[in-house]
Amino acid sequence: MQQNIQHHRVIVIGAGYTGASAAGRLARRLRREDVSITLVNAEADFVERVRMHQLAVGQDLRPRPFDEMFAGTGVRLRLGKVTGIDVEGRTVSVTAPEGTGEPETLSYDTLVYALGSAWSTRAVPGAAEHAHDIAGRDGALRLRDRLAALAPGSPVTVVGGGLTGVEAATELAETRPDLDVALVARGALGDWLSPKGARHLRKVFTDLRITAHEHADVTAVHADRVTTTEGDVPAAITVWTTGFAVHPIARATALETGDTGQIVVDATMRSTSHPDVYAIGDAALVAGPGGKPLRMSCASGIPTAWQAADAIAARLTGTKLPTTAPRYFNQCVSLGRKEGLIQYVTADDRAVSAALTGRVAALYKELVCKGAAWGVANPTMGLPTRRRRMTTEPATRAKVPAEAA
Repeated sequence: MQQNIQHHRVIVIGAGYTGASAAGRLARRLRREDVSITLVNAEADFVERVRMHQLAVGQDLRPRPFDEMFAGTGVRLRLGKVTGIDVEGRTVSVTAPEGTGEPETLSYDTLVYALGSAWSTRAVPGAAEHAHDIAGRDGALRLRDRLAALAPGSPVTVVGGGLTGVEAATELAETRPDLDVALVARGALGDWLSPKGARHLRKVFTDLRITAHEHADVTAVHADRVTTTEGDVPAAITVWTTGFAVHPIARATALETGDTGQIVVDATMRSTSHPDVYAIGDAALVAGPGGKPLRMSCASGIPTAWQAADAIAARLTGTKLPTTAPRYFNQCVSLGRKEGLIQYVTADDRAVSAALTGRVAALYKELVCKGAAWGVANPTMGLPTRRRRMTTEPATRAKVPAEAA
């Protein structure tokens, strides 16, 4: 006999790759008669974060409004900024966009925390005041305006030798060959790549006339230069790409967090301290192969979104929990629009000898980017799904058992 189950309220906060994917996947797993799904986000459009370096150099990106993406799914979009979470009272405080409404407190039965991350200045003096970020649309658009006004021959310095820095530097140099583009890296250029991958990266840097300042730590950023341990580097514009920091809201709650401020979760992305909260993407401290934490990236985030959505649906419908363990396959790097690099990696993200380079790799990366955006709108990858009826209420506040079941 069907139990009399109260309508279950799921709130997803943050609508990047992970939050939007989780909301859409849940909507395809559960019946609307049983569950309401509210997606809270500050913007009405989906932002392709992996393309922010393209936006910054003046390329136009296709708009992806959420009202089209979630049409007919039952997902309700609540525009607003999350200002606080009460995990004991199970509420989320939301401030409406300026001039559009009053602040609101939303109650939840299950919370999916997907607020992600933003740029981190790493407390380097002058970075917050003088550097630009491309971690989000606002930062990319501000940089776009500055670059458009920059005179030929001006120096632009990218700080950070990881994937984001390499993509930003090559995109800049290809689009604006009239500028003097440099990159500052703490280690050797491409030291995270295989020898083949590193050689190709150096070739592209040479072809695009990008100056690489290697083994240099940035100690200060000024309006016209970057100071490093190896000397000053001229910079009419500094682009900061040294890493990300998670949103501080989680640490201000009673949720268990790690040293990074990420929420500690089990194998199903459920909080180890509050079983009605799930964390995904950059906001979650997820153990990957060998117990190594997953890095903040789209490649890590989307699998965690699927895992959380499927686990929530399974617990509500009394079906089998997902058991797929996250792992890596490759690192996809765009080097402008004409060149690319696909570095194949081990399950725990260490480079192997195999790498795909050149134009084919650029096309591969473009397909990955398009596929990621398509996957947000089609979170079950176009496969038919069955919306199951809710049969159980999740158990409660007790600490999540070690078996994560």
